[in-house]
Amino acid sequence: MVSVKNKLIENENFKFIGLGGSNEVGRSCHIIEFKGKTIMLDAGIHPAYRGMLSLPFYDLYDLSKVDVLLISHFHLDHVASLPYVLQKTNFKGRVIMTHPTKAIYRWLMRDFVKVTTIADEFLVRDDTSNLFTDDDLINSFDKIETIDYHSTIEISGIKITAYHAGHVLGAAMFQIDIGGINILFTGDYSRELDRHLNSAEIPNKKIDILIVESTFGTATQQPRKTREKKLTSLIHDTVKKGGRVLLPVFALGRAQEIMLILDEYWAQNNDELGFGKVPIYYASDLAKKCLNVFQTYINMMNDNIRAKFRDSKSNPFNFKHISYLKNLENFRDLGPSVMLASPGMLQSGVSREILEKWCPDFKNLVLITGYSVEGTMAKFLMMQPDTIPSYENPDVNITRKCRVEEITFAAHVDFLENLDFIEKINAKNIILVHGESTPMGRLKSALLSKFKHLKRTENEVKVYTPFNGVTVDIKFQRDKVATLVGTLFDEVTNKLSIETHNSSEVQEQDSDETEVETGIKVDGLLVNNTENFEIGLVAVDNIREFHSDLKTTIVKERQSLMVHCKKELIYWHINQMYNDIRILQDDENISHQSVRNEKVEKEKTVLKLEILNSLILTIEGNLATLEWSQSMLNDVLADSLMTILLSLDSMPISVKMTHKEHNHGDVKVEENNESLPIKEEELIENVKKMGKKEEDFIEKLTIVADLFKEQFADSFQLQLPTDLFDLDTSDIKGILNVGSHKAVIDFKTFKIEECSSNALKGRIEALLCICEDILCPII
Repeated sequence: MVSVKNKLIENENFKFIGLGGSNEVGRSCHIIEFKGKTIMLDAGIHPAYRGMLSLPFYDLYDLSKVDVLLISHFHLDHVASLPYVLQKTNFKGRVIMTHPTKAIYRWLMRDFVKVTTIADEFLVRDDTSNLFTDDDLINSFDKIETIDYHSTIEISGIKITAYHAGHVLGAAMFQIDIGGINILFTGDYSRELDRHLNSAEIPNKKIDILIVESTFGTATQQPRKTREKKLTSLIHDTVKKGGRVLLPVFALGRAQEIMLILDEYWAQNNDELGFGKVPIYYASDLAKKCLNVFQTYINMMNDNIRAKFRDSKSNPFNFKHISYLKNLENFRDLGPSVMLASPGMLQSGVSREILEKWCPDFKNLVLITGYSVEGTMAKFLMMQPDTIPSYENPDVNITRKCRVEEITFAAHVDFLENLDFIEKINAKNIILVHGESTPMGRLKSALLSKFKHLKRTENEVKVYTPFNGVTVDIKFQRDKVATLVGTLFDEVTNKLSIETHNSSEVQEQDSDETEVETGIKVDGLLVNNTENFEIGLVAVDNIREFHSDLKTTIVKERQSLMVHCKKELIYWHINQMYNDIRILQDDENISHQSVRNEKVEKEKTVLKLEILNSLILTIEGNLATLEWSQSMLNDVLADSLMTILLSLDSMPISVKMTHKEHNHGDVKVEENNESLPIKEEELIENVKKMGKKEEDFIEKLTIVADLFKEQFADSFQLQLPTDLFDLDTSDIKGILNVGSHKAVIDFKTFKIEECSSNALKGRIEALLCICEDILCPII
């Protein structure tokens, strides 16, 4: 492949628009635009709001423009508004997610519809309470396509590759290639190797724009093993004293990680905590259903979990010390126990019901293990309030005496992990998302401080923290590169081989003094493929071969003009000029190649010719119309033919060929349909008696007189001698009376005998020069 680089640098604008999840955690949804392509990243809801208020700001953008929607993982704040997008908006694009995400999405969203419907029974209902129905969910499921890790799919010229994100089962980072610009969207990601997930990967590609989460800002976390030990110790101490432990968890993701930890710990401490003595429950119908998905996709998890599955020949997600609690009505709350219940932010559901039941007892423990969004009960509880409002009756306050602790098992990167990842990606443009304003602002300051040594250099790092609805514009300046194909490729490679050979010979002779010119000029047509953003330089003759689907436009040109010559004369001139003429219509049989059409009226007879297979000349009456398809060659041919048509009347050969027997009247001699004033009537009768010399003289004199009549109209009079047969001794004068000025011209010598105005004299001299160019001297 040979490429050519344009000297002009192209400015390309990349746009980022946050519809949700910008300077906030929740309702993640981002739009990126580049080179006419539009990608939507995630479609979540905000867990602190209900109904339409929980949605991203979809009214700020025309979703019909979106080519593809990428879903990073199955958490509600990233996927829960997908059915709304697919069924309630004008979205027409494709939807991509991984296989586990799609499998869990089905159960997750059904549970979401059921939970929100039940919860709304306790609230004031309105028409926007339920965003979508079960039918909407079912219909949306069929529109989802899946992608494997490390595989690349191409949609409308957009290349998309999925990588492990390490956040939850099926979570993906997406590397997006649009026209050579690489964007990496991390979604929620973790660089920590936990009990069942792979850590987030680093793509082996140069990344131009990094869209990265900033959940923890500049906060750091303790090592995983330290947090696991603290978790088990707090739970062990609480149940040993007869207390109960509530772990509000997201039904999927961290819940399974904590269950793996607790199941292993209970097995290791069987004497004190063994099954039956201190039971562990998970009260989530959704978690139970989705355990099958976790058991199915063991091959997508890390080496540790796969090794346990292989060695023990049993699935690690078949827990021995953890039981499923179908509903609270069957729960015998008689002694110490551990309860994992969703939702994780205690907004409603089983976790909220257990909280209100257990919080008045000081022996009990509420252990927050996930990230808590502002405005949720989980976030409020971490402030150690004395009372909490009842869910069913917010006016009733419930005393809180239970212990509240936070041990973060949220699979998000902390500051050190995020900084290390950002440095390894080495992108010049960083857009922070999925973070509250304060932590996000701190992270931005830390990054700018870290990369301050690169400021005002070509490697300067720019960090953006846009709010929802605010557009980020990033400009790229790149050389346009085109690929040579077809005959142009052969032409250049041949020239390169010749120049390389010559260069080698020259360098052998004198390598210190001689420089070889390597630039090769080529002419072709640049074809910009907007589907794959490739530019090809191809010869015009190869267009159909390499771009058969290319839509082309043929421009038809047309020019018309009035002609005063007979068709015979025009046909004769064209035959003299061109050797390839095809008769399309000849009503008068001028070409002597067709039968005269006697039925056609004389004034409507048509002569139609095709010249050089390119030009169509139609002559109808005195109107000549020339038509051709626009091209460089055809334009030149058309110009040459138009030149002939425009100069027909002034060519001496035309005058001679169109001369016909003079018709006589009282004071005129007709010539080429024009009239020449003659003073002496008796001289006109003598024209018939003239010889060849006198006849040629009259023809040429008529042309000169016509030119002067065109210039001076009735101000010009031609004086002929009384005896036209004695041309050698007779005078031929032209008299001009313009206003008060008079001029006399001798047409035998082409001299001005007298003229009272220098301006008029100049005009006459110029006209006489034209006459001399057209005609040979009269005598």
